Amino acid sequence: MYVVIAGGGPVAAQLAASLMAQKHRVCVVEHRREILSRIHRDLPTEVIYEGHPLDPEVLEQIQIRKARALAACTGSDADNLVLCFLARTRYGVPRTIARINNPHNAWLFDQKFRVDVALNQAEILSSLIAEEMSLGDMMTLLKLRRGQFALVEERIPEGARAVGMAIKDLGLPDQCLIAAVIRRGEMTLPRGGTQLEAGDEVLAVTDSQGAERLASLFAPPKKRARRGKK
Repeated sequence: MYVVIAGGGPVAAQLAASLMAQKHRVCVVEHRREILSRIHRDLPTEVIYEGHPLDPEVLEQIQIRKARALAACTGSDADNLVLCFLARTRYGVPRTIARINNPHNAWLFDQKFRVDVALNQAEILSSLIAEEMSLGDMMTLLKLRRGQFALVEERIPEGARAVGMAIKDLGLPDQCLIAAVIRRGEMTLPRGGTQLEAGDEVLAVTDSQGAERLASLFAPPKKRARRGKK
């Protein structure tokens, strides 16, 4: 897959290195001399193109029409929005990702400017902190469908409400599926009648509502008591 990365800051350089490690073809477009001197130390010369990413001649030179994705990673929100709009409407790039520098501008990063995915670091950090605080010991292994679902894992402690209950009686929402139970080192595919035991490691695919329900069912007695007082 051919990916164009606009901007050569640390985030863009790391993204380029990661994509190259996955055998993707990458082009990093940067015009600032001080940034160019740095990224030439971090990336192969052949993936770096010197020029302004908003210059139509530069975009034609790097064959942006062949790109499957554009990552707009410049330090200017206005430039990132324009890049996404041009990439989609003028050059037919099927996928656009934009970095949000100022959280106050986040409302602009939507389909009006043809932004498919907007990366708002403040929002990401906030959601991660909230998730860690609300889900206790539950571990998120993988995000799916742009974060709408997740593969989560948690070990059931002694005294948890779920101990001794059959899966069908847990009252899980429709968007929550227990995919596997690891018990004494062996993985089993659970059925509705499978009863959970203390020490079971449960793998589930769920949305945020289901994750909260699982966290409540799998919480140790002391944590349940504290939540009840609140």
